[in-house]
Amino acid sequence: MRASWRLLASNRDLKALLAAGLVSGIGDWILIAGLLYHVYAMTRSTVASALTIFSAFAPQVLLGPVGGAFADKWDRKLTMIVTDVLLAIGLLPLLAVRSGAQVWIVFAVLVWEGAVEQFFTPAQQAMVPRVVPNDQLVVANGFNGQVSAISRLAGSGLGGLIAAVSGIVGISLADAVSFVVSAAVLTLVRTSGAVERGAAHGRRLVALAQDLRTGLQLSAKHRVLRKLMVFAMITSIGEGIVGTLFAPFFRHVLHGSSQSFGLFLAAQAIGSIVGGAVVTSFGPRVPAWRLVSYGAIGFGALDLAIFLYPVGYVAVWPATVGIVLVGLPGALCTAGLLTLFQRNTEDSHRGRVYGAFVAVNGTAVLMGSLAAGYLSQPLAIIPVIALQGAGYLIAGLLMTVWLRDSEHVPAHPAPTASASERASLIGADGL
Repeated sequence: MRASWRLLASNRDLKALLAAGLVSGIGDWILIAGLLYHVYAMTRSTVASALTIFSAFAPQVLLGPVGGAFADKWDRKLTMIVTDVLLAIGLLPLLAVRSGAQVWIVFAVLVWEGAVEQFFTPAQQAMVPRVVPNDQLVVANGFNGQVSAISRLAGSGLGGLIAAVSGIVGISLADAVSFVVSAAVLTLVRTSGAVERGAAHGRRLVALAQDLRTGLQLSAKHRVLRKLMVFAMITSIGEGIVGTLFAPFFRHVLHGSSQSFGLFLAAQAIGSIVGGAVVTSFGPRVPAWRLVSYGAIGFGALDLAIFLYPVGYVAVWPATVGIVLVGLPGALCTAGLLTLFQRNTEDSHRGRVYGAFVAVNGTAVLMGSLAAGYLSQPLAIIPVIALQGAGYLIAGLLMTVWLRDSEHVPAHPAPTASASERASLIGADGL
C-alpha cells in the first residue's frame, strides 16, 4: 500500500491525469444522473430513455475506430485538452430545454458529446502507460478506478439534487465548468503526448482507412484482445439494458424519488472506492485475468440479487446495500480489464486498438438499450433488467477459462502495410 501511494506522490503527471479525470467525472455524473431521471420524468417513456442511451453511444459505433486512429496520429495531451473545451461548448444547447417536446435537443447534444468523446478517451488510455512503468499499471488503473468512484459518489448525489432544484440548466452548466477545469489541469502534464513519426503513417484518407483496418485486425487476431472483446460485447449489452431501465426500475419498481435516485447511483461508488484501495494494495500480486474473471462473477451475482429481490419485497434500502457491495467486484474487474488491454498493445497502435474496442462496446450498448426499451413493455422491467447480471456471470465464467494464460502473451507486433492488407478478420483463428 505504501509503495502504491509513493508512486502517486512522486508522479506529477499521474496526479494531473487523475485530477483532470476526477473533475470532469464529477461533471459527467451530474449530467448522467440528472438527464436519465429528467428525461424519463418529462416523457414517462422507456423508449425515450432508450433513445437517450442510444444518442450517447451511437457515436462509439461510427467514430470509435476513427478516434482511436487519430490518437495514434495527434499529440495525445493536446487532443485531450482541445476535446475538453469542445465538450464544454457542446453542452450549451441544453439550456434551451424546457419540456418533453424539446427532448430532441437532449438527443442531439448527447450525439455531439459522444462524438467528441471518441477522440478524448483513446488518447487518455494511450497516455497512461507513458506516465507509469509497466509493472505499476495495475496500481495506476486502481487509482483511476478510485477516481471514477469518487466522481460517481459526488456527481450522482449532486446530479439528483441539481436536477430537482434547477433542472437541466443547472446540470448542464455544472458539467461544462468541469470540462474547462479538466482542460486547465491537463496543461500541467509534462510527459510528451507526441506520437513518433513512424507511427503516424501520413494523414491521407487512404492512410486513415488503413489505420481503421489495423485496429480491427489486431483486436481480432491477438488471442487475448479477441477474448477481451467478447467479454466487452457480452457485458456491454447488459450495460445498455441497465442504462435504459435503471430510472424506470427505481421509479416504478422501488418507488424512489429524484433526490434519492442520485444518492442511489452514488452508493455504488462507496464499494468502488474500497475496490480501488484493494487493487492499489494487492493488485500487483494478483494476475490481471483473475481480477477480470472473479470480479465479473461477483458483479453478476450481486446484480441479480439487486434486480430480483423486489419480486418478493419492495423497498429501496436492500438495493442500496447491494449497489454498495457491487462496487467492489466492479472495481476489480475494470482494473484488470484495462491492465490486460494496456499490456497487450503496442504504444504505436494502442489508440487504434482501443478505438476498435469502443466501436464494439458502443454497438453492444445500443443493442441492449433498444432491446430494453421495447421488450420492457410486454415483458415488464424486472425480467429484462436482470439480464445484465446473467451476462456478467456468463462472461466471468468464460474468462476464467479463456484468460488463464493471458499474463504470458506478448503484445501483438505492428503489422506491415502489406500484411495488414492480407489479414482477414473472418479468417482469424477461433477462441
